[in-house]
Amino acid sequence: MPNFSATVSVTLKTTVNDPEGLTIASALHSLEFEDVQTVRVGKIFTITLQSSTKKSAEQQVDEMCKRLLANPVIETYSFKVVKS
Repeated sequence: MPNFSATVSVTLKTTVNDPEGLTIASALHSLEFEDVQTVRVGKIFTITLQSSTKKSAEQQVDEMCKRLLANPVIETYSFKVVKS
């Protein structure tokens, strides 16, 4: 069975306050990076899995996101699956 690699990006929805992002933006401004307007903090997951097809791997990763990796109430996610 082929191996696939998935990269999952999880971020807070734009309507959710991101205090860590605000703190980082403020720190960047204090370091004279004045052009920074906003910072949003998120998580990146790299997952290796075996699956019979790319479509099946994508379905599995989507289910992982829905059930564990992202909180659909406050977060959004995206992912990319490639054959390893």
